[in-house]
Amino acid sequence: MKKLLFHILIILWISFFASCSVDSGDTQITKPVSIAPDSMPIPESNNLGTLLNDPKAYDGYTLYTIYKATYLIDNCGRVINQWLSTYDRGGAFCLLEDGSLLRAGKIINPGLPYGGIGGVIEKFNWQGDLIWSYVYSSPSYSQHHGLVPLPNGNILFLSAHKKTRDEAILAGRNPEHLPEDGLYDERIIEIEPSGSNGGNIVWEWSTWDHLVQDYDNTKFNYGVVSENPQLLDINYQGSPNKDTDWLHFNSIQYHVDLDQIIISSQKLSEIYIIDHSTTTEEAKFDNGGNSGMGGAIMYRWGNPEAYHHGTPADRKLFGQHNAHWIPNDHPDGGKIMLFNNGLGRKTDYSSVDIIDTPKEGTFNYRNNPGEPYGPEAPDWSYSHPDDPVMFYSKILSSAQRLPNGNTLICEGTKGTFFEINEDQEIVWKYVNPITNQGEPLSQGDTAASNVFQAIKYSQDYEGFTGKDLIPGNPLELNFDIGNCK
Repeated sequence: MKKLLFHILIILWISFFASCSVDSGDTQITKPVSIAPDSMPIPESNNLGTLLNDPKAYDGYTLYTIYKATYLIDNCGRVINQWLSTYDRGGAFCLLEDGSLLRAGKIINPGLPYGGIGGVIEKFNWQGDLIWSYVYSSPSYSQHHGLVPLPNGNILFLSAHKKTRDEAILAGRNPEHLPEDGLYDERIIEIEPSGSNGGNIVWEWSTWDHLVQDYDNTKFNYGVVSENPQLLDINYQGSPNKDTDWLHFNSIQYHVDLDQIIISSQKLSEIYIIDHSTTTEEAKFDNGGNSGMGGAIMYRWGNPEAYHHGTPADRKLFGQHNAHWIPNDHPDGGKIMLFNNGLGRKTDYSSVDIIDTPKEGTFNYRNNPGEPYGPEAPDWSYSHPDDPVMFYSKILSSAQRLPNGNTLICEGTKGTFFEINEDQEIVWKYVNPITNQGEPLSQGDTAASNVFQAIKYSQDYEGFTGKDLIPGNPLELNFDIGNCK
């Protein structure tokens, strides 16, 4: 029996080599075993486009903008759709429920130098045609950063407005810490679009209506800063420089159920929640911060020193971006997620944080008198598991909780998007292959661009209904995505 098995093995062994070789005279040449295309992975030598697409990644479409173009790509980096503007990017963009693109464009504004400036809001249909635009730009004001489409068709956006040196002193600013150009007043504007290039302002909120200071007791807003956390201290400086742009709001989002707005101040390293269920006149008044009609701050978090409730050691945020509520039907729904850049930490590293705001009832936030707003620490946080400094983007950037519990992260200064699962394992990675001048790079070229934000949409998103979603080629030249599909 053993001899029979031995002979069978010999025959099988010979048959195997016979099937993988050809006879060429006295030399036997072994043929390479062919690999089916479906089993060819993404080449490890790739350094642009999709570098990893694990089955655990959320299968959706990612939207981002670079230079004058906005791209929608699948998980393999193949282009699903693209839009082209005559304006460089203004930082804000999103897909609407009809499949159109809402995008901010940059208008050069020498009179108002502001990082992340926009100035024009455009709407393109799925086919790429410009169907509406609205300019909000002058030497004294400009739209910048965030855009939020509202359920009624209106649009919320951020704007910066110049206040003169005299106006800032009248509001109680210490002249020793005041630049010659004065200060910027940050505002939230709501417009109702009209026609093909117009809009009507229907609501407005201004930081200038919600200031406090303890420097000059002759001014109207003099008070005890620590007793007024619902107001902004006009003399608190988030940096040692005399910054005209002393607040630098860099994101805005809206909560439909609460009718509230969350904004992020990069310079003060704080986030704020305000009420939207007011008239413009009501939004000018201080409501005590947590009940009734008014535009005062309902909740703030990140840097209690800014309202005299802590020291630098109590600071939690460091130049953060992209503060937003996680959708209610997602894991951790209703909590606030943000990209905590780490600008100003003792060690340069970034993290993605989720906080659970202490609530009183449905609409109000709990804050014990004399204490900083909670929580004391994030509910959830991600930083590089091996060495925190390996994950760092001092500006730009975003994070998004996905329906399956994964988290999409845009490491803005590196132009890199990656997705982590619930175990914080990287399951998808993409490196933007388009330069800041809009030129495509080839595999092997060094990536040299930055990205403000990336947004991933479900394949069943309402805006994709009836649309052509057949993927085209990847954006990088000389692409090779193996069997990615």
